[in-house]
Amino acid sequence: MRSTRRSFIVAVLVTLCCAATPIRAHGDKHPQSPGAVVKEQKAWGIAGDARPGLRTIRVTMNDDMRFTPASITVAEGETVRIVVKNDGRLMHEFVLGTKEVHDEHAALMLKFPNMEHDEPYMVHVPPGRTGEIVWTFNRAGEFGFACLIAGHYQAGMVGQVSVRPRAAAGL
Repeated sequence: MRSTRRSFIVAVLVTLCCAATPIRAHGDKHPQSPGAVVKEQKAWGIAGDARPGLRTIRVTMNDDMRFTPASITVAEGETVRIVVKNDGRLMHEFVLGTKEVHDEHAALMLKFPNMEHDEPYMVHVPPGRTGEIVWTFNRAGEFGFACLIAGHYQAGMVGQVSVRPRAAAGL
């Protein structure tokens, strides 16, 4: 009897500890620390280094669930600064990736809408604010960007990134 009670108490404590731990990927708290960015190669590139002279691509997001422009073109190997402005009244985000990654992440966001994230290929932007990503597109291909906040992706808040091969870009 005493062993069963002790097991029950341990189970309750473990459950409470797990419930208090945030799920990492999205949410209202987004670390914007100036510390070193973890550079991990993705199918669509790798985090870049901010430096003077980078080409800046400006993208706006709004509550019509659209990005402007809806497509961008870069050269393979190019590092760009993507400045994203939220012209809406809702929270939005800009997430680089493949359709498969976006589909998977969007499904998770429907289940866990308060997930937190701090990946270098994502920026969560409050209404009226601006965020930025510095990214090196070191692989040619067709990739995308999306807002993966629950319901936004499903409403069509997506865009396209065309990364021209080095030879086609004249490099």
